[in-house]
Amino acid sequence: MARLNDPIGEAIKAYSKDKNNDFIIVQSDLCEDDEIASSYLFRSFEEMPELEQKALQLAKGKILDIGACAGCHSIYLSNQNLSTVAIDVSPGSVEHLLSKGIEAFESSILDFKEQRFDTILLLMNGLGLAQTLKQLPDFLKHLKSLLNEGGSILCDSTDIKYLYEDDEGAIWMDLNSSYYGEMKFNMIYNQSETGWFNWLYVDQETLKDVCKSEGLTCNILYEGENYNYLAEIN
Repeated sequence: MARLNDPIGEAIKAYSKDKNNDFIIVQSDLCEDDEIASSYLFRSFEEMPELEQKALQLAKGKILDIGACAGCHSIYLSNQNLSTVAIDVSPGSVEHLLSKGIEAFESSILDFKEQRFDTILLLMNGLGLAQTLKQLPDFLKHLKSLLNEGGSILCDSTDIKYLYEDDEGAIWMDLNSSYYGEMKFNMIYNQSETGWFNWLYVDQETLKDVCKSEGLTCNILYEGENYNYLAEIN
């Protein structure tokens, strides 16, 4: 049987309809397989990590939620009477968002150019959508082009240098290879699979350097316990 290519959408549909909490399998080229419970896509504000809560509390004006998934962020913001637009490449995700009354579009961020916003949200390691460090400058410039004057990008990422630590805490990596934060993932849910795709984890100093080179400012607003952080770019 040929696999579908919308595992997130299929998981959202199954949980929304029958509370089917089957796991989404996440494969990577650097780590062992991980699992995400479908219910996690539907978490409430109280169930969110502190980093996400802080980002939502800082969001203002007209908001773009990129990679909105099941809409836990968009729905919370809409319930705060904030104008929110959601985009996702998952057809099932967009179908669900529309059913919840969220203005949603099936689109990649690089193809989305029609509107302007006061806040752009990129959460759950959202900077990964840039795919590689080489593509990050153009990615950030495109996001900046979607901002109203005085607007800001609220985004998070993780420094995954810890994956290269040995038992004594020394860092071992090939300095001749690509940037250490570049990974590949594949996501599987039942008979649906994304196929392998690129994802970027960028450390704070590298992000600041890229922003500076593009005439952008980057401020770190929050640092989590798991090497993740929330940044504001404008």
